[in-house]
Amino acid sequence: MRRTACAALAVAISVAAFAEGYQVNTFSARQEGMGHVGVAMKLGAESQIFNPGALAMSTSNFEISGSVSAIKATATATYQGRDYTTNNKLSTPLNVATSFRIYDNLYAGVTLFTPYGSSINWGKNWPGAILNQSVDLKIFTIQPTVSYRLLPNLSVGAGLMISWGSVNLNKALAPSTNFGNLIDLVNESNSLKYQAAQLEGMLTGQPVQSPAPQDIAYTDNGVPPASVNLTGKSDIAVGVNAGIMWDINRRWTVGASFRSKMSMKVKAGDAAVEYNDEIARAILSSTLDYLNSTNFAASMPCPYVLTLGVSYKPIDRLILAFDAQLNGWGTYKQLDITFDKLPDFDQHLTKNYHNAMTYHVGAQFAMTQRLDLRAGMMIDCSPCDINHYNPETPGMTKIEPSVGLSFRPVKGLSIDLAFMYVKGLGTDRGTGSYDDILARSFNANVQAYNAGIQQYNAAVAMANQMGLPLPAYQGKQYSTLTEQATFTAKYATRALIPAIGISYSF
Repeated sequence: MRRTACAALAVAISVAAFAEGYQVNTFSARQEGMGHVGVAMKLGAESQIFNPGALAMSTSNFEISGSVSAIKATATATYQGRDYTTNNKLSTPLNVATSFRIYDNLYAGVTLFTPYGSSINWGKNWPGAILNQSVDLKIFTIQPTVSYRLLPNLSVGAGLMISWGSVNLNKALAPSTNFGNLIDLVNESNSLKYQAAQLEGMLTGQPVQSPAPQDIAYTDNGVPPASVNLTGKSDIAVGVNAGIMWDINRRWTVGASFRSKMSMKVKAGDAAVEYNDEIARAILSSTLDYLNSTNFAASMPCPYVLTLGVSYKPIDRLILAFDAQLNGWGTYKQLDITFDKLPDFDQHLTKNYHNAMTYHVGAQFAMTQRLDLRAGMMIDCSPCDINHYNPETPGMTKIEPSVGLSFRPVKGLSIDLAFMYVKGLGTDRGTGSYDDILARSFNANVQAYNAGIQQYNAAVAMANQMGLPLPAYQGKQYSTLTEQATFTAKYATRALIPAIGISYSF
């Protein structure tokens, strides 16, 4: 039983694997307006994120910029013909960047941004609560960067990514339906024990005077009998962001960047069990309360990101750009979880992700010397395995059009506005599996109950031989339940992402 509870807890931790739903693509309000393209564009201080090699192409001695996005995301799961919709809080990924010239061809800078982070809240009582109720994930990266212009039209750069984060997750430990079955079995078992005690008293001539047991009253209201909260902070992880930019001529520019894989390790996460009511506590606490004093550890990947891009200026006032981004989720085949001082309960959960592409295309037009207009599109392909699906993402390919503008009221100062709409293409049959701890407990109790019936009927046969005509046990008969269960639903997502930014340079 303890092993089963740990297995259920381990399934919950799989949320921290991020999936494409947690891979933030809002590093800049300015670039969000043109589909978040930018590897082959000269973006000043913000180039540290998109392509560190482009930083040395700056024309300013100093620049500082910052932006914040407000992600209002909604997910819907359709299960047995009924829709269940999330009630998510606003997520606000941000970035701050500064850069400065050291020599004519040497630049340096530092940036803080959020490469991963999101939140989702399905509520406590929806049918998929056994897989996920809510999650709040935050990952931050600070990156010092150096960039050098090798030739007037060729530059390289690299930055050291230093990342840390936290996760707060809630999930049910058991579905409510099987808890009702378990209570019914407990009531029937108590009745059998009472009748067996009365029969033994008759056979021994020492009648038992104890009162008949009272049935435990329970009504299944759809609320899971027990849920677990998981919180943890990761150790600092280190990676590299490197890039190169080449101006082929005054019209064409190409660029490439690579952000290395990082592993976010939670070494001592905390778990806390919450019971729906005192009935659930009385029946389940002997099994689940030990989770309150058990730490978990897990290692979760932030995949490598390889991006190739090109920009083209058909006229001086217009820039067209395209990026192709490879996200290296293919190395994420399983999630390993270990439990403090409980090595027998370590878990190895299959994820089976695959590499996935993200495509960016955008245009920027200089309407006046003070006003730039932008438009773009991003297509974010899902890496998720449909047969190992968890609604904390929920992962699916997304189409993301955007518009934006920049206004420069005075020289050197730019105010950037953008808006992106995210539309998921949907997942018809996303299937997540879980260990039903109540089914295992129910099945163990069924075995004990059936053994009790055999013992009772054997005693009845003995009573019949002694001239006491008693009937065999007339109680309920139970069959075992499936211990490995799945939850399958149809999922859809959408999001609204306004953004605002400001930058100053001289």
